[in-house]
Amino acid sequence: MGVATYGHWGPPMIAFPTTGGDEWEYERQGVVGAIGDAIEGGRVKLFCVNSNHEDSLGNAGAHPRHRSWMQRQYDEYITHEVVPFVRYHCQDPGIGVWTMGATLGAYHAANTRFKHPDIVKRCYALSGVYDMKRFMNGDYDDNFYFNNPVDYLANLSDPWALGHLASCEIHIATGSGPWERSEESYRLSNILWSRGIRHFLDDWGAMGGHDWPYWQHQMREYMWRV
Repeated sequence: MGVATYGHWGPPMIAFPTTGGDEWEYERQGVVGAIGDAIEGGRVKLFCVNSNHEDSLGNAGAHPRHRSWMQRQYDEYITHEVVPFVRYHCQDPGIGVWTMGATLGAYHAANTRFKHPDIVKRCYALSGVYDMKRFMNGDYDDNFYFNNPVDYLANLSDPWALGHLASCEIHIATGSGPWERSEESYRLSNILWSRGIRHFLDDWGAMGGHDWPYWQHQMREYMWRV
């Protein structure tokens, strides 16, 4: 589980890969280059991580409850290992962290932000899917519930979590471009509004497609605004 780091200073942003991607994916696919000015200018410091998708929800050969348990392990890896590494690297033990990701990475970015709003203060979720039931073959348990945003957010009432979420910023990006499934983002947005959670549903229209040129453009625009 490697971490590829870009930049010398600025707010730290953890980038989660797409399905089958790794910590070098955002460099290979041009996203690091697209936001290179923001990285060099100290507006963001990028930490690209790997995922365990093939060992967790994507592991069709494992029992569904093993898959959900492995997803819980990934969440704990991010919060107990990656976040302390990021803060140590930034020489600030309490610095707020950002997250971003596309497709499966958007799920991880959003899930990390919603579960840990005291740590994650900004999130960019691009072309995401936020209901992972299709990976569970009809099974269900607590590990899955607490890592399936459309479920646990719909019931969220904890004042501590809602208070922290009120101080955070999230951008749910979608559009009408090729291969995009905007209904997933709109569904999540409706759930967030039902809990009084402020956020941005960014519909990019034709520039909201499900491919790397669209995500490069979106992240370039987002980073120019910070």
